[in-house]
Amino acid sequence: MKALLCKQFGPPESLVLEDVPSPQPGAGEVVVSIKAASVNFPDVLIIQNKYQFKPPLPFSPGSELAGVVKEVGPDVKNVKPGDKVIAFTTFGAFAEEVKTEAARLLPMPEGMGFDAAASFILTYGTTDHALRDRAQLKAGETLLVLGAAGGVGVAALEIGKALGARVIACASSDEKLAVCREHGADETINYAGEDLRERIKALTGGKGADVIYDAVGGPYTEPAFRSIAWRGRHLVIGFAAGEIPKLPLNLALLKGAAVVGVFWGDFTRREPQAFAESARQLARWYKEGRLKPHVSATFPLEKAADAMNLLASRKAKGKVVVIIGA
Repeated sequence: MKALLCKQFGPPESLVLEDVPSPQPGAGEVVVSIKAASVNFPDVLIIQNKYQFKPPLPFSPGSELAGVVKEVGPDVKNVKPGDKVIAFTTFGAFAEEVKTEAARLLPMPEGMGFDAAASFILTYGTTDHALRDRAQLKAGETLLVLGAAGGVGVAALEIGKALGARVIACASSDEKLAVCREHGADETINYAGEDLRERIKALTGGKGADVIYDAVGGPYTEPAFRSIAWRGRHLVIGFAAGEIPKLPLNLALLKGAAVVGVFWGDFTRREPQAFAESARQLARWYKEGRLKPHVSATFPLEKAADAMNLLASRKAKGKVVVIIGA
């Protein structure tokens, strides 16, 4: 089988496409023939040795995929060969096949295509855990989404609306904000051309946002947090801007506000029953038409480095997907 390999840490251009042996499943493991894999920001970090999980070289990046079960190992009861599945793997998805634990597989919702399925569980799973569990977002509250046109940003818009919140989308261009409006944003802020704090103040009547969904970091975190509502919750999702911001903690004191970490990967491992409930809720919302993964670009496996660079440049809208199987 073919796999895109990281043989030495570096930029996406350093990845190489090679033939490697097909994996064989052990006890509790499954081999999946991959049809599509989406690109996520950790994929860009892991090949540069900048991510908290560090697989041994060589490895294939790619952490989210959809495909068909090829083979199952002993003691696997939840899937069988031929089943269409979604998987989250940390690494290994930019290849024609992957071996993973059976517990990391979810059934593909009926009617969902492979490209959408490969764009679903990491972004929507992270966001559901963030908004319903960590932030306890309530109907009628105001949700502010930074980086709202990205994969997790679009998920935050849709889940926020499903929960009955008023949603303000923030992005760096009018083109991106148009995508946000298509996915349910009530109000928008172009923080490349507008004063973020003043616009938040104007749109909330001076009250501020009850929940801030921050997957960007960098220069936007502090002005957003300075505009948070009393008892607000600032969700730390990631740092797509590249810089991990440093907040003056007196701001949390003055607003009675909370800075809340969101680590979905450990949540799925530490709280499997809560994760299973989250996955069921996401499937229900998808069936109801409330969740619509936005795939803005697709690339073949041999062009996966270009897909990663598109995401790293922060020019992507929604999800970028690598198409692997027909």
